[in-house]
Amino acid sequence: MSKKRWAALGIAFLLLIVSLISQATVSMATNWDEMVAGWNSEYTEEVIKEGSLNKRIAVVPLEGVIQDDGEGSILSSSGYNHKRLLKYLDAAAEDDTVGGIIMRVNTPGGGVMESAEVHDKVVDIQKKHKKPVYVSMGNTAASGGYYVSAPAEKIVAHPSTLTGSIGVIMQTMDYSKLADDLGIDFNTIKSGKYKDILSPTRKMTNDERDLLQTIIDQMYGEFVKVIVDGRGMSESKVRKLGDGRVYTGLQAKKNGLVDELGSLDDTIALMKKDHKMKGAEVFQYDGSGFLGSWAGVTMQKAFGAERDFFGIREILNKSKTPRAMYLYTE
Repeated sequence: MSKKRWAALGIAFLLLIVSLISQATVSMATNWDEMVAGWNSEYTEEVIKEGSLNKRIAVVPLEGVIQDDGEGSILSSSGYNHKRLLKYLDAAAEDDTVGGIIMRVNTPGGGVMESAEVHDKVVDIQKKHKKPVYVSMGNTAASGGYYVSAPAEKIVAHPSTLTGSIGVIMQTMDYSKLADDLGIDFNTIKSGKYKDILSPTRKMTNDERDLLQTIIDQMYGEFVKVIVDGRGMSESKVRKLGDGRVYTGLQAKKNGLVDELGSLDDTIALMKKDHKMKGAEVFQYDGSGFLGSWAGVTMQKAFGAERDFFGIREILNKSKTPRAMYLYTE
C-alpha cells in the first residue's frame, strides 16, 4: 500500500477518534447537570440559633430573580432556584416540628407565573397547614418580591430596603433601523397578523400596543388584588401606591406596605413573641446537599470552562422571548 493511502487511512482513523471523543464530551456536557442535580437534590438544615426542637422556626431564603430557568444543579451560576424554593416551603409546611416560617426575601422580582406560584404556596401554608409565615426583607424586595410577600402574616423591612415597584413590565427591542443601515432584510411568514408581535425586526403597531396593554392591565389588576387581599387595603389605595415607584422600608412602613422595621433577627424575635415560641430552634435550609458547598464551588470551577465552551444553556438563555414580568429594573 502506498504512503498516500496509509496517510489517508491514518487521517480517517484520527478523524473517527476525534469525532467519537467529541460526541462523548458533548453527551457528558449535556447530561452532567442532570447527573449532578441528582446527587445534589437533598438539602440540609443549618441551625442559626439553638433551642427547642418541638416548635422550630424555619428560615427560607429567596435570593435572586424569581425565574424558573430550568437550572437546578450546582454548576448553575444563578442564585435563585425556583423548584428548590418550592421544595423548601413544602418541607417546612409538612414538618410537624416546624411551628413558623420566615421567608428572607432579597429579590428585584421576576416572572409573573413564578411569583404567583410562590404567593400561592405562602397562602396554602397559612390556610391549610395553619402555620404563620413572616417575611424579612433584605436589600431589595420589589415588584415580584413584594407580590410574594403580600400574603404573609407580617412583613418586616429594613429602613433602607427597596420595596414596592408594584406593577408589570414587558420590554422588547426594535433594531429595524439598524438593520436598514446595514442593508439587512427580514423575511417573515406567519399564520396570523399577530404571530410576530413583539418582533424586534420591525416597529410595533398601535393595534399591537393596545392588545399587549390589555394583557398588562389584567396582570396588574391581579397584582392589586393580591395586595388588597393580603394587606387588607382598599383597591383605590393600592392603585395609588402602585404606580411602579419603589419605596424605602421606612416609607413602606408609613404607607402600610410593611408592618415593622428591623432585621432578620428582629423578625425572628417578633415571631417568637407573637406565637409563644420563646426558646425555639431557628434553622435555615441549605441546598448544598451531600456534595456540600465546597465541593459545589470546586466542581463548578473544574467543569465550568468546558461547560461554557459548549454554551448549550447560554444559547438557550439568549433565545428567550420577551414576557411580562413583575420586575424592578434600575
